[in-house]
Amino acid sequence: MSKIKVIIAGFSGKMGSTAVKMVQEAEDFELVGLLGRDETVSEAFGLPVFNHKEEVIGLSADVWVDLTAPAAAYENTRFALEQGFRPVVGTTGFTEDEVAELIELSREKKLGGLIAPNFALGAVLMMQFSKAAAKYFSDVEIIELHHDGKMDAPSGTAVKTAELMAEVRTAHQQGAQGEQETLKGARGADYEGMRIHSVRLPGLVAHQEVIFGSTGEGLTLRHDSYDRASFMTGIALGIRKVMTTDELKYGLEHFLDL
Repeated sequence: MSKIKVIIAGFSGKMGSTAVKMVQEAEDFELVGLLGRDETVSEAFGLPVFNHKEEVIGLSADVWVDLTAPAAAYENTRFALEQGFRPVVGTTGFTEDEVAELIELSREKKLGGLIAPNFALGAVLMMQFSKAAAKYFSDVEIIELHHDGKMDAPSGTAVKTAELMAEVRTAHQQGAQGEQETLKGARGADYEGMRIHSVRLPGLVAHQEVIFGSTGEGLTLRHDSYDRASFMTGIALGIRKVMTTDELKYGLEHFLDL
């Protein structure tokens, strides 16, 4: 069986460098190109390093793994599809319209793809458990905690969790009638009445609590990623699965037997 040829965009970041190691160690993957701004790494990996995405046009590759920044993610994903690369995207910050446009483009191109707010399998399970719980606990708040270098807030995982719960929860405002914030933002972001709170501190990686409350009881679901290695199982799964479908999926749960 031929190996899956992979390009990694954003290879020099913490997530990107971990992904490089994972792809190189996988028997069924072949790393064929790196997109970033550090030419010195070319010699270390024995691979071409491209500073601009246009430079990879014509490169023989199957999958584009994107671990760049939110500002570049949409254009990079669209570019990958236009060039015939199947995108596996771990960068967050997409709008609903952008995701819809990329899904439509993937269908036109008949190319599989994946945008995953979180590649940790435990985080995907937490999101699914949260959706199940929201059927019975309609009052819920999300606290997401990430390292202080994360650019977007709230996290893609928090937004995806809220979206999933909104599918089964009737939208309503939570808290006291007529409540007032004495400090603006104290109650967090509002998503159909659910509140999302973002914490950014050094030393953290990726963590989330989904806290449900009801009469006389509460339920808390929490997931912790202590190391970026926790995301590699999901990235590897995504690389393999996008080769078997002809449209882009939003969320790793589409490739899991849940």
